[in-house]
Amino acid sequence: MSATLRLATTADIETLFDIRTSVIENHLSRQEMAELGITPAALAEAIDQAPCAWIAELDGVAAGFAMVDFEAGELFALFIRPHAEGHGLGRLLLNAAEAALFEQHESIWLITDGHESIRANGFYRRHGWQLAEAVDERDVRYEKPRG
Repeated sequence: MSATLRLATTADIETLFDIRTSVIENHLSRQEMAELGITPAALAEAIDQAPCAWIAELDGVAAGFAMVDFEAGELFALFIRPHAEGHGLGRLLLNAAEAALFEQHESIWLITDGHESIRANGFYRRHGWQLAEAVDERDVRYEKPRG
């Protein structure tokens, strides 16, 4: 299987939502995302402002994405469709997002579900992210210094 990476455009917004709602862990519905302000219009505005999202394709089919908030220095999203896990797409997306963020920031951060059973925690730790603090009863903040 061949993995490739490309910048996302506003034409990919429905694909981003489709990937995001396909995940099992840390799942959010479109309604839950809308309640958090994550809407097609918000994504279109972010993508129009800067190249801030990447799509990983597996054999030419969109299978994952990452999105950053350049101003905040945050890895905002990184999700892989369940059937496409284990092909290096997460690492490919993470490398692109980190490289872009480190162009503007000395330290970057992300927030994810902190429950130890959530595989994202191990993934980020394996890639040099350090647990910084609990954000609330569910979520934690990871940070990574440039280096």
